[in-house]
Amino acid sequence: MKCRKCGEKAVINMRQHKLALCRTHYLDWIPEQTQRFIEKYQMFGKDARIIVAVSGGKDSLALWDVLHRLGYQTTGLYIGLGINGDTDYSAKSQYLSESFAVENELELILVDVAEEAGATIPEASKLTQRGKGKPCSVCGLTKRYVMNRVAQERGYDVLVTGHNLDDEVAVLFGNTITWAVGYLARQGPVLEETSDGLIRKAKPFCRFYERETAAYALLRGIEYIYAECPYAEGATSIYYKELLNQIEDGRPGMKLSFYLSFLRAKNSGLFDQESTIAKSKLVKCRTCGQPTTAPDQCAYCRTWDAVRSRRDVA
Repeated sequence: MKCRKCGEKAVINMRQHKLALCRTHYLDWIPEQTQRFIEKYQMFGKDARIIVAVSGGKDSLALWDVLHRLGYQTTGLYIGLGINGDTDYSAKSQYLSESFAVENELELILVDVAEEAGATIPEASKLTQRGKGKPCSVCGLTKRYVMNRVAQERGYDVLVTGHNLDDEVAVLFGNTITWAVGYLARQGPVLEETSDGLIRKAKPFCRFYERETAAYALLRGIEYIYAECPYAEGATSIYYKELLNQIEDGRPGMKLSFYLSFLRAKNSGLFDQESTIAKSKLVKCRTCGQPTTAPDQCAYCRTWDAVRSRRDVA
């Protein structure tokens, strides 16, 4: 197959776009499209101070690379979760994130959960009611809290994550099945900042298929961790991705169409977003001062207070 733009041999064929590109034009196409999405969804301006949540994976490192190439002012944020075991997952992820930052002369902020909060994520999960199963709940809670706190305390304008289209559609599919209106109302390329202390969040890769971000990382020579989190096996989101991939195989472009149709419906008033937001009014946590819907103490502080008290007893 030949490149649509120059006629040279194509390295990728994107059936959903009816577009095949060579290496050179593909590595130009991804940043061009990223900039288009940033502008279309009014994510941030050229002067914005951007903090990029990085995990050592293909999506977050590729996003950091693209934003850097586009000339944005970026800093990375890596959160050490202490998920190691037989795979050394966190150690490898941190190494690759640090290596990328050094190679590209970029600043990387490191937050070690065990040092800051007193236990690794697997340890915290075992010490709390949240740890009856996998540690995903306490992990997600902790990452969201740390990302918002660091971005807010250091004065960043926006927090960006490497969520791709496959991620977004899997979440959308799950929330649609259960009609989780609150989550559906908040899902989108941008989550606005609030006066209560939640930082602005954006997903510049939200319209790229996972294979497109992977191809970009490989063609750019970005070294990233291939392994999934060892606790991801059997996750509902992965099951949804597999189902959606089966549909996509028969109907190329279905995932993108599903996502864009959702955004159009949302923008046309499918959800009463103001009412939804009003029902989840934020207040300040009495312990840390971060925003929470709880009347007294945020879920992060409640969880980690329990972790520390049970660890001390043990």
